[in-house]
Formats: sequence, structure tokens, C-alpha cells
Amino acid sequence: MILSDTDLQRRLDAGDLVIEPIDDPDMQIQPASIDLRLGPEFLEFQRTNIPCIHPNSTEEVDEYVSRTYVNDDEEFILHPGDFVLGTTKERVEIPDDLVAHVEGRSSLGRLAIVVHATAGLCDPGYQGQITLELSNLGAAPVALSPGMRISQLTFTELSSPAERPYGAGRGSKYQDQVGPQASRIGDDPEFEEQDT
Repeated sequence: MILSDTDLQRRLDAGDLVIEPIDDPDMQIQPASIDLRLGPEFLEFQRTNIPCIHPNSTEEVDEYVSRTYVNDDEEFILHPGDFVLGTTKERVEIPDDLVAHVEGRSSLGRLAIVVHATAGLCDPGYQGQITLELSNLGAAPVALSPGMRISQLTFTELSSPAERPYGAGRGSKYQDQVGPQASRIGDDPEFEEQDT
């Protein structure tokens, strides 16, 4: 069951679902979602001469990613074909009985901006800011401003609370993240086995 605005407000008021800051609840709480705003930090992928990216090598990631900060009164220009990691301004805490889905906003989709390539799920127990996988699929550059509503979260209630929610008990890599985070796939157990 997807939560309605009434359910979302009730869960926010009870404090078991946390999204902060929500500066304008009337604007951000939609009929079946909550709008999240763009944070000021981006990870940009630079053109590089490496033949390929090896998922188990964090050094390679550091070679082709640069961090950019954009002031509130400035813009980040997302060019056609570009892929960057952004972040939400808001920090979320998902309770053990909900799963959140990161979705794009229709108005930005109509400008060919997508907010996630594949990672559109926030597991029960997740806490932190949300890394956005921003792409411009269009033919013209698009200006993105920190603080603009960039994405929305919908929430689905689980049939029962997760027995092993996302977090320290699972060794979850992105728990409590602040700002956009590059891939940590090299920390996955299947890659650790290859290193030995």
C-alpha cells in the first residue's frame, strides 16, 4: 500500500518517518509523495584515458571523479549526455516497515532530466541524504539550482517490518551518508573474495 498525504503527515508527526528539513510542507507534501530538494554538492565524472572502470578498484573512481559545490544563488549546468551524482538537501530516516522509492518530477522529466539510473530504492532502516544519479537525456543544457525540488519519494508499507533492516547490522555501505557518494561496489563480498 502506497502512503497518502494523510498517512505521510501522520508518520512525520509521530517521528518514525523523518525527512528534514521540510521547509514548506504545503508545497513538499504531495497527494502520495514528498518532494525533495537538490543539495549544493555534485560528483562530476571527468573524461579519462583509463580503458575501463573496474568495480573493485576505488582508486580508479578517485581518478575520474571531481567534487563541485554550487552556492544557493548559482546554477549547475547539466549538459546533454552528462551523468553526475547529486544529493538531496533533506536527510531521511526510513522506518523498518516502509520502503521508499525515489522518483523524478514530471516537470523535470519533460526537460529530459532523470534523477536515477537504477538506484531508485531506499530500504527500510536507511538513514542519510539520498544520492541522485542525474542525467540529461535531451539536446539542450539544463540549469539546476540548489534548493529546487528535484525528486520525490513515494512510500510503500511492507506486509511486516523488515527483520534485518538496512544499517550497521548488515554492514550497509551508505548508511548515514552526507552528500553524493561514489560507488562502493568494491566493498561487496564478491569482490573481497577476488582480492585474496
